[in-house]
Amino acid sequence: MGSRILTMKRQAAELGRIRTGYSRPNPNPDKGPIPVKSKTFVLTSHSRDYITAAADLYGGRVEQWTPQRSSVAQWRVITETLELRAILPAGDVLNQSYEMWGGGGCERRCDGVTESLKRVPCVCLARYGEDWHRRPPTQVCRPTSRIGVFLPDLPDLGVWRLETKSYYAADVLAGGLDTVLQATGGTGMLPVRMWIEQRTAVREGKTKQFQVVMLVPALPKLRHALSGPISTAAALDPSTLDRPAIESARPDYAAEARLCTTVDAAREVWRRANAAGHVARDGSDALSQELRQIADDIAKGIDTSTGVVEDDQDDDELLDGPDDEGVYDGEFVDDEPPADNAATEWPAVAQPGGGAR
Repeated sequence: MGSRILTMKRQAAELGRIRTGYSRPNPNPDKGPIPVKSKTFVLTSHSRDYITAAADLYGGRVEQWTPQRSSVAQWRVITETLELRAILPAGDVLNQSYEMWGGGGCERRCDGVTESLKRVPCVCLARYGEDWHRRPPTQVCRPTSRIGVFLPDLPDLGVWRLETKSYYAADVLAGGLDTVLQATGGTGMLPVRMWIEQRTAVREGKTKQFQVVMLVPALPKLRHALSGPISTAAALDPSTLDRPAIESARPDYAAEARLCTTVDAAREVWRRANAAGHVARDGSDALSQELRQIADDIAKGIDTSTGVVEDDQDDDELLDGPDDEGVYDGEFVDDEPPADNAATEWPAVAQPGGGAR
């Protein structure tokens, strides 16, 4: 068996990203691109094949695109579907932090209390007080949420990373995901639906418009999301959760009993049927009565397959008398079973020879 580096993250390959906006060229060449909020998700990737497959599935036009502060061209599609169906991998897949990025990369990354890159208290809080988040993003860190999901109808095994810098989206994502994780323990995959919701809020007399990424379990009923982990097959096809389970075929206990040569063996067949829930404990059901009859036949020396007495001589021959050594060819005996724990292990109704003793 292989080994792992314990301090290294084990994560699936990132095939592309799911974005909530894009940029268009600025008519003023002295200024940067103009950001645009999208009503549908934007998928980007280094692989044209992935984006082509996404365009075929979700609609939109494949185009080449170069991210800001990057010289490496990628591919993107502004999808035409209002909703994405995805699967959350097992575990806590949401990563959130306050971040500030510059030309040299990430300059600050904070959990709201401690800035982790320099190991100092939250810089924004220290400079601007508790209302620091109301300041423009050029001055303070932005709440950044990242979550990796599988898009099961696209090629290859890997995650697509959803990233949003919306304060409200961060709150909604964390609240919804934590509810599900509390129920499932994060030990299984979960199908989800995702869409972009446009919202407004009034602050200090001003109306603010913002986007929220909605991510909810895609299950037939709420109880499915809260009743624990589901199987991989159910994650791929949630509709199976409400389908009745196909009952496995019941063993032919009567046929098994007819192959037995002793009453004890026939009793064992009944015990197995009882343990599997196929016969009543008191032996009042039809199968128990059939097994009792088979046991009776075995006790009387009757071939349970043909109904013929095992010794093929007629009764007169059986009574002819002893042989030279004083032994009879056949002997009638009391067909009552020996007393044992029949009351609990073999119901009275199924007791061969006329009931429990």
